[in-house]
Amino acid sequence: MAASSYDVKQLKGRAVGRVLLKMEKVTRDQVTQAIDVQKQRGGPIGQILVDLGYIDDNTRNLALGFQAGMEYADLTSPDIPAEVLAQIPAHVATSNKVLPLECDQRAKRLVVALASADNFRAADDLRTLTGFEIITRIADGDRLEAALAKYYGLETASAGAMGSIGDLINEIVGDEQLAQLEHRGDSIDLDTLKGAAEANPVKRLVNMVLMQAIKDRASDIHFEPFEDEFKMRYRIDGLLYEMLPPPRSIAAAVASRIKVMAHLNIAERRMPQDGRIPLTINNAPVDLRVAVLPTMFGESIVLRVLDRSQVQLDLDRLGLREDDIRLLRQLLQRPNGIVIVTGPTGSGKTTTLYSALNELNDVTVKILTAEDPVEYDIDGMIQVQIKDDIGLTFARCLRHFLRQDPDIVLVGEVRDLETCEIAVQASLTGHLVFSTVHTNDAPSTIARLLDLGMEPFKLIATLEAVVAQRLVRRICPRCKEAYTPTEEALIELNLAPDQVAGRTFFRGRRCDACRGTGYSGRVGIFEIMLLDDHMRELIMKRSSTNVLREAARKRGMRTLRDTGLLAIYDGVTTIEEVVSQTIYEDTE
Repeated sequence: MAASSYDVKQLKGRAVGRVLLKMEKVTRDQVTQAIDVQKQRGGPIGQILVDLGYIDDNTRNLALGFQAGMEYADLTSPDIPAEVLAQIPAHVATSNKVLPLECDQRAKRLVVALASADNFRAADDLRTLTGFEIITRIADGDRLEAALAKYYGLETASAGAMGSIGDLINEIVGDEQLAQLEHRGDSIDLDTLKGAAEANPVKRLVNMVLMQAIKDRASDIHFEPFEDEFKMRYRIDGLLYEMLPPPRSIAAAVASRIKVMAHLNIAERRMPQDGRIPLTINNAPVDLRVAVLPTMFGESIVLRVLDRSQVQLDLDRLGLREDDIRLLRQLLQRPNGIVIVTGPTGSGKTTTLYSALNELNDVTVKILTAEDPVEYDIDGMIQVQIKDDIGLTFARCLRHFLRQDPDIVLVGEVRDLETCEIAVQASLTGHLVFSTVHTNDAPSTIARLLDLGMEPFKLIATLEAVVAQRLVRRICPRCKEAYTPTEEALIELNLAPDQVAGRTFFRGRRCDACRGTGYSGRVGIFEIMLLDDHMRELIMKRSSTNVLREAARKRGMRTLRDTGLLAIYDGVTTIEEVVSQTIYEDTE
């Protein structure tokens, strides 16, 4: 049955399984099987049918659209007039996967096609942008992608369709309007800056860089002005890679373009600013957290890519070993107490905490979080953004949390004694508390908390465990090969050749798929220190970090180096990665 022939009135409001039956995409037996799976593990019927292989994501999205009462958008119809396409800027259309179909200027009504019924944000943004009433229709995802490429040409979300960055930079060099920005420095007036920010080459360059970064799974995008050059860099798997640099003269225009997209003040170039750019890429929400910093030679901008589709909030996918997962899940079932996750910035602490809370997230449990910043919004959890400038600190927020009748509390970071004291109070009054501290390993967290002024007897009464972690790069599966490490490499791990006899080591041969690095993606390595009576006794005596570490190891704690060694033996990562991320601690 053709999608255009469906009677949406009969499908609106029906259960998704019933909609798919009417669409003749599934059988009754298949829906019954999906319902049985739902009873066992939960989750939407549509997604379960996708997981079972009975339908694809595109069919599921169409069914959800019909369920919501959306008409079908037939994108094989005659060409869309230019005046209709002009109603939505190209970067908005391509980043949000939305295509204008019809426009009634007199009635102020715009009809658009979406590939996902859940893309409410795009409709709201268009309503604000155009001032029109937005009528949404559901479209076939592949056809929508093709239509975007057809109608918006170089500004589609595909970096390949946009041409190369090098070609665009050559075009920018020859642009007379942008050439006028050369050597202007801070003397650029606001009108000129606005015009430069809206210049088509600048918009296309920013769009291209953002889309390419997201496609390459970058975690951060850097725009850095220097005296004689303007650098653009990505951070992928923890390492920075430099792109072809654009002309130094457009640094201010690029900064202004990003600030416009993030709804920041482009006239303010002396003070730091923070904002967000919400995008929808391949029907998945992506947030870019924008940080603007004034420097000697212009504004340095870093965009943190928060892509939920690339982050697996699942304890089973973090890299924890089976015994560590069991241990962590036992901690999550404690009725009260404090669990601290520690590690440097960018070590994956937030992902671990979100994964733990995601496992605990249930209608019977109230979870409150205080974060700076809130990186991912998760349904079912009440999340609060810390704002130090107006006095909304971790300590103040946590104090008010206790009046909200929570079961579980997340404090983004323990920065001072006041926050630590209130976290202890929350634990003593029957709450399970999660937080983070910046230390090198699990045992040194104790010294850090005592240095803040925490009394040992309060610490041992509430602290249940400390989890330290690092991220190491995974060996690329496409070019993975076995090899024999040199004796010097083994010495770096404090190993002798006879200790690794019979073991196989792996590395990446380097290929196009991993951009010639030999690595693809990252995985966590962990160190879990539990507090038993003996450990608490040592803390009460204010024993040194080395004494605590040795005692914890005797009680079964695997250090970060030990876990890293196991990851090497499993063929997950390399000697070089573990050596760079961990320190050998001789406790003999």
